[in-house]
Amino acid sequence: MFAAVIFYSIMFVYKKKENITKAIKSIREDGLTIGLVPTMGALHEGHLQLVIKALQDNDKAVVSVFVNPTQFDNSEDLEKYPRTLENDVDLLKTVNADDIIVYAPTVEDIYEGKAVSESFDFDGLEFEMEGKFRHGHFDGVGTIVKRFFEIVKPHKAYFGEKDFQQLQIIRKLVEKYELPVEVIGCKIHRETNGLAMSSRNTRLTPEHLNVAPFIYKTLKSAKVKFGTKSANKIAEWVENQFKKNNLLKLEYFLVADASTLKPVKRKSKNKKYRAFIAAYAGEVRLIDNIALN
Repeated sequence: MFAAVIFYSIMFVYKKKENITKAIKSIREDGLTIGLVPTMGALHEGHLQLVIKALQDNDKAVVSVFVNPTQFDNSEDLEKYPRTLENDVDLLKTVNADDIIVYAPTVEDIYEGKAVSESFDFDGLEFEMEGKFRHGHFDGVGTIVKRFFEIVKPHKAYFGEKDFQQLQIIRKLVEKYELPVEVIGCKIHRETNGLAMSSRNTRLTPEHLNVAPFIYKTLKSAKVKFGTKSANKIAEWVENQFKKNNLLKLEYFLVADASTLKPVKRKSKNKKYRAFIAAYAGEVRLIDNIALN
């Protein structure tokens, strides 16, 4: 059995929604603002930057730590996802022990015995890129984020641009359901070698960790080529680059409209574009993206 509230030094970690609901009610009654940073734990510097931004903009930051089963289409991936709550709390205390609240619920507490997703219509955003390869993923994302918004009642919520499609979908969720929260997108935080920070990086072998920066290097080259080459030509070039790399397996690469996420057929001066990539380093799936203009 889990305790309802765990006291780590001077930081509260709430396990049950009834307890955090009381804490949130008290914060709001005091006229304080709340920034939410939803995570699946295994926190790293990229997460901490989101928390720092949340504290810059708000009086309190709530960090949710929850490995959400409904957004995994691979049971093995769910099972292997790192769970490091005590380390996560220790990391958060290095940022600010007084103004951060951790919400680390159980699956039972969130889903009340029915760990199934709601069905959402994100105006087609859910069918592009990740949606083609991870069936039901964004229904799971929408379900848990909407639930956290209802429980935590944040004024603002913070998401990294590494999961850019997820960011756009959450913006659509807020728009369509008229949820009273402002969604803030934050830039991708990278290792010194360019690799996008991710909790999944902890599962990389030393060999794969060494070669993984190739993903960002390829994206940067694609950005340079975007000035003179068509999207199709760039995609062909990227595919050829990955064929030469026997440690990384390309799942997809495409150039897409940043708003609709639809693949680009012909470039327009009035639109913003991003390049998106997903690749496997052994068993570990890595994603990244870059703004092109």
